[in-house]
Amino acid sequence: MAESSANLQRKINSATDLKAVVRTMKAMAAANISQYENAVLSLDDYYHTVQLGLTAYFRQLASHPSKHYKAAQFSSESSHNSVQQNNIGIIVFGSDQGLVGQFNDRLVAFLHEKLPDLPADRLFFAVGERIESQLEQQQLPLGRSFILPTSIDAITALVTDILIEIEQQRVNKQLSEVYLFFNRTVAKAHYEPHFQRILPLDKQWQQALLTTPWPTANLPQLLVKPNLTFSALIGEYIFSSIFRACTESLASENASRLLAMQRAEKNIEELEDQMHRQFHRQRQRAIDEELADLIGGFEALSAS
Repeated sequence: MAESSANLQRKINSATDLKAVVRTMKAMAAANISQYENAVLSLDDYYHTVQLGLTAYFRQLASHPSKHYKAAQFSSESSHNSVQQNNIGIIVFGSDQGLVGQFNDRLVAFLHEKLPDLPADRLFFAVGERIESQLEQQQLPLGRSFILPTSIDAITALVTDILIEIEQQRVNKQLSEVYLFFNRTVAKAHYEPHFQRILPLDKQWQQALLTTPWPTANLPQLLVKPNLTFSALIGEYIFSSIFRACTESLASENASRLLAMQRAEKNIEELEDQMHRQFHRQRQRAIDEELADLIGGFEALSAS
C-alpha cells in the first residue's frame, strides 16, 4: 500500500529537523577537536621540557652518583617493589556520551590485544560511563570509576583525583605498575588506540631518557638540590602524562563524533532525497489521475 502524501511530508519535515540537529552537533565536535588538539600541542612542549629535565638529572646522576644517592635509591626501590608485587593498574579513557561511532569498541578491542603481554593481576579504572559499562560486560575487575570533564579547565581536577587514587593504591601495596589506555588523534580527524606505561620509573625508563639527544652542544647541569629537582620533575612527568592522555582522548572522542555525524548527515540526505522523489511521484500520479478524470468527463459530455 502506497504511503500518503501527508505522511511523507511529515517524514520529510522530521528528517529536515534531524539534519539541523546533526549539523549543530557536527559543528560543536569540530570546534571541540580544535580546542583539545591545541591543548595537546601546547602540552607537548611542556612534556618535552619535563623529559629534558629528567634527562639532565640522570646524566648528572651517571656522572656523580654519590651526590644523588637518595634519589637513585628511591628509584631502585620502586623497581624492586614492582618485581615483588607484580600487580598493575590499567586506566582506560573512554566516553561519557554516545554518538561516537566505534570509539569505545576499538579501544576495548585494542585493550584485549595487549592484555596477554601484561601481568595477570590487574585492576581497571574506567574514565567515562560508556567505557565502564563495556568493561563490566567483559567481566574485568573494576576499581574506582571517574567522570570525564566537559571542558579543558576541568581536566586538572580529574587528573588530581586519578593521582590520589594511584597513590592510595600504591600505599596499600596493591599496584606496582600503571598503564594508560586511550585513543589519540591522527591525520584528517581520525584516531587510533594507544597505551603508555607511566609507572614504575625503573632502569628501563631511565635508560630510555639517557638515550634522548640533548638539543644543544652545552651539557646540562642542575643548579638546585638534586633530590628536590627529581621529586618535582617526577610529579610533573606523571601529571602531564595523564593530562595529555585525557586531552588526546577527548580530542579523539570529538573526532569520532564528527565522523559519525558526517555519516549520519549523509544518510539523512539520502533518505530525504528518496522521500522527496517518492513525494513528487505521488503528487504527479495524483495530478495525472485528476487530468484523466477531467478528460474522461469531457469525453463523456461530448459524446452525449
